[in-house]
Amino acid sequence: MECISTLFGTLQMQIIIIMIMIDIILGIIAAIVKKEFLFGKLANFMKGLVLAYVLGFAVIEMVGQALPSLAYIVPAFFVLIALALLASILKNLNRLGLPLPGTFRG
Repeated sequence: MECISTLFGTLQMQIIIIMIMIDIILGIIAAIVKKEFLFGKLANFMKGLVLAYVLGFAVIEMVGQALPSLAYIVPAFFVLIALALLASILKNLNRLGLPLPGTFRG
């Protein structure tokens, strides 16, 4: 039990989980507004990206703890995951009608 709290209790993991929750909520709202909401899409998102981000980062944290010479990869992976989630959040905000830079226009 201590190992689980160690992996999921880090600030980086908490930020990832919060960003995922924001992304899911914005995605659901955008899908409802656009009349595209399907529970199947939500389930696929939960199975795919959520598990990959959360469990993938947990594995990277374990590698960083087990092999201190590879500890530098933990912050690098965190930044990559945070950027991917930020892009998804911005895309969902754009779907809700918030004007964003051309890169995020859908």
